[in-house]
Formats: sequence, C-alpha cells, structure tokens
Amino acid sequence: MEKNFRLTIEYDGTSYHGWQMQKDLRTVQGEITNALGTIMQQKVPVIGSGRTDAGVHALGQVASFRCNTRLLPGDIMNALNSLLPDDIVIIDCAAVSPDFHAQYSAKSKTYLYRILNRKIPAAVFRHYAWHVKPPLDLDAMDRAASLLVGTHDFSSFEGAGSPKLSSERTVTEAFFKKETGGYIGFHVTADGFLKHMVRNIVGTLVEVGLGKIEPSRITEILGAKDRSMAGATAPAHGLFLVSVTY
Repeated sequence: MEKNFRLTIEYDGTSYHGWQMQKDLRTVQGEITNALGTIMQQKVPVIGSGRTDAGVHALGQVASFRCNTRLLPGDIMNALNSLLPDDIVIIDCAAVSPDFHAQYSAKSKTYLYRILNRKIPAAVFRHYAWHVKPPLDLDAMDRAASLLVGTHDFSSFEGAGSPKLSSERTVTEAFFKKETGGYIGFHVTADGFLKHMVRNIVGTLVEVGLGKIEPSRITEILGAKDRSMAGATAPAHGLFLVSVTY
C-alpha cells in the first residue's frame, strides 16, 4: 500500500546549488532523492515546499514523498541520516494523510535573514550572515519593514525569471531583532515568496539603514511594481528558511 510521508529538513546550503535538482550539480533535493532511492530500492520523487537558492540554508524545510514500504517513519529518518552528508539532516519524518502535498498544502513560510553589523568580520559564522560594516539605523529599518505587512504586489522585489503567475503576496510579519555580538535578524512571514523576494527586501532595507532610502519610500517602491526602484539583492548566505506552516 502506498504511503505518504513528510520530512522536515535542516541543511547548510553553502556547498549546494540550491534545493531543486539540476543536472550535474549538487543540490539538497538531489542528495535526499538519491538516499531515498538507495533505501527503497526504487526511484522516489521528493517534493519540497519550495525552492531555496544556492547558498541559502534551512532550519525547517519540508518535503513529501510517496512510496510502498513497510518501514516506519523513524526507521526512514534514521536510514536517511546514515546516508546523507553531514550538512543535511532529517529532523523529523511522519506519515501523513494521502492529500498532503509539501508545496500545495503550505499556508505560510517564515524566513530569517542575518546581518553582522560591525567593522570586524566573523570567522566561524562568515557563511551564515551578511557582513555590513557601516552602522545601520535599526529603528528606520524596522519602520520600513512594517510597511511591507499586508497584501501587496511585490513585483519591485521579484527576481528576474520568476515562474509565478501572480506577484501578489500577503506578509503577516516583518521585523528586525537585535542579537548579541553585532548580529541583526530580519524575520518575515508570508503566504508565499517570489524569487529572491526576501533577499531583495533585505538589500533595500539595508539601504534604508544606511540612510540612502527614506523608510516611507517603501510604499512608493511597492506601488511602482518596478524592480529597478528597490535596492540590491542581499547575498544568499545570510538567508534561512525557518519553518513552513500547514
């Protein structure tokens, strides 16, 4: 009997060309698909909640797959973790209803973008935060971020080549939180995200923090529906997919 399973995955995206399988390139989806094929002795398609770009990390990516097996979810999780490289870990495996789909059943996603705002760079965490040397006005960045909350057309923050039919998304939460050691975390939750949307937003908000863009201009940038109106794209390595809500 075919069963449906949900995986929750943590990974360090530093060494990967993103989530989605690509010919002759190392990807997270490819590694998991290959490991599942070894365990199940059959090709098992793995469906992710969505793509993450090359270099982007995940604390709670979700994927689903269907197959005929007598193995229990815990056995599948342990077997996968024994085969996967150290920078990909299955943190949960569960049997789910037949209608569950990792992508289409998702209600919202939460991302975290980390910035290191100090003159001195980091050694240990250099792959997990964007180093911005000049002091940032966090209050101005927070005011600007609050203007993103709500339902808007996010074309101005959409990367070229996005496959989405609509650029309208609903952001329910967008704020900055100061961390220790000069780190700043940008937290954003929405019902979906466009290609490079979070990174383009962060790049724009950093320009707000540097005094190059007034916080109130976020409304104008959104209304323009023009990518050239927004700031540069923030580097991929500061971005984490935190969780997916169903």
